[in-house]
Amino acid sequence: MSAPKRQVVFIMTDTQGANMLGCYGRPEMDTPNLDKMAAQGVLFEKAYTTCPLCGPARSAIFTGTYPHTNGSWANELPVGDNIVNVGQRLHDNDINCGYIGKWHLSGTDYFGTGKCPAYFDSKYWYDMKMYLDEMPSDEIRTASRQEMTPELVDRYNMTEDFTYAHKCSDKGIDFLAEHAENDFFLTVSYDEPHEPFICPKEYFNKFKDFRYALGDNAQDDLQDKPAHHKKFADTLVEWGRKAINEDGFSFPAYFACNNYVDYEIGRLLDAIEKQTPGALVIFTSDHGDQVFAHGLYGKGPFMYDECNQIPFIVKWPNAAPAGQAASKPVSHIDVTPTLLDYYGLDIPPFLQGQSILADIKQPDQQEDRSVFSEFNRFDVDADGVGGLIPIRSTFNGRYKLVINLFQTDELYDQQTDPGEITNLIHSEAHVAIRDELHQQLLDWMNETLDPFRGEHWINRPWCKQQLDIPWGKTAARYRLDDGYQPPVLQYSTGLEWP
Repeated sequence: MSAPKRQVVFIMTDTQGANMLGCYGRPEMDTPNLDKMAAQGVLFEKAYTTCPLCGPARSAIFTGTYPHTNGSWANELPVGDNIVNVGQRLHDNDINCGYIGKWHLSGTDYFGTGKCPAYFDSKYWYDMKMYLDEMPSDEIRTASRQEMTPELVDRYNMTEDFTYAHKCSDKGIDFLAEHAENDFFLTVSYDEPHEPFICPKEYFNKFKDFRYALGDNAQDDLQDKPAHHKKFADTLVEWGRKAINEDGFSFPAYFACNNYVDYEIGRLLDAIEKQTPGALVIFTSDHGDQVFAHGLYGKGPFMYDECNQIPFIVKWPNAAPAGQAASKPVSHIDVTPTLLDYYGLDIPPFLQGQSILADIKQPDQQEDRSVFSEFNRFDVDADGVGGLIPIRSTFNGRYKLVINLFQTDELYDQQTDPGEITNLIHSEAHVAIRDELHQQLLDWMNETLDPFRGEHWINRPWCKQQLDIPWGKTAARYRLDDGYQPPVLQYSTGLEWP
């Protein structure tokens, strides 16, 4: 009897927070295919990105190391040459690896280079540069980057077949047909629902009069919050005033594209059911969008749940229960260790997350833990969006501590304040939990050799405790072996570290 196939389909969208899916409590968003997947698998209720920004978030997903470790700590900063992608780890262990869709890790620009990394199947590689190069003229190429309107769609006949999402689904379906009898790791990475929100006109029409209810956090006056929150909110006032009224937030193009990418994912899920019904299927997004909660829009230097809580749904027939929820925190940093665990490979000590394969199999047996997020700057090629704004955050499933290095820090109790309106950083009643999370955060920065670590993260205006920080007291520590780098030599002897 032959061994069961080891097959994974990893599906990812861009800028789609948990608050954009029906199965996460927003049925008005109309995401029937992902809702069905959740009903057939495990939904992680508290999954978080490592950084609310495309490139850094993706770097952590595919390397198992935080952005401050792998080098991609801002958009258009590539992952370091000494950092190994999970695709290479699997390829080197005879797993067929295909990557279709947005990459955003080349270190060049948003679209990529059109060049396939050696460890992925070049037959299926399809980054956004390749999509742009297929455009028949510069006029249509430019039009494909404009924010979607029904008039634009009509003028250039932007049917379903025109969209990047549709082409990615087609290639994913072809890969499944070819590799149905093989071990494989396939990623299908949609750009949608990220702007320019191109999708067929009927989706726009469905949401043209729709308003997204914001709740109490729409009224956040941002008092006692970091100054950059207010600055960002002020830059959006004019546009936001037009988009928001007492019924909520209107943005038909974004909500339409959110609905449309669910349709395209449904096409892929149907093909999986037909071709590889036993495959482990994981769905997530790189980060969310503020959608005017707290007066903010988009992604950036904010640790609110709208931007940082991402959907994470896993379907694994005959191994994971159907229709169950996992209630404790997990992180994108766990993706690479989980994949290696699934394929029966060793998890190098260099990786900074943990396998959640056991949580997938038994979601009701999850252990308590904290997850960590960071932000540094938006983009190395532009000076807008605030420049350098170093942030480190930890969340234990109830309390979230955010250290904004240059500004006011934040502490929220999601049990009593799910909208994260009231900043408790100076609350005397919360000193113990604040100090506990502060120590956790500093320990994490120390353990992961965060290059930005230092006394400035310790000496906060509210910090009165005596912290146990080894910084400056220990000898040099080198990165752990990842199975690929040559042995690290000691500076003082030239010999290998023991």
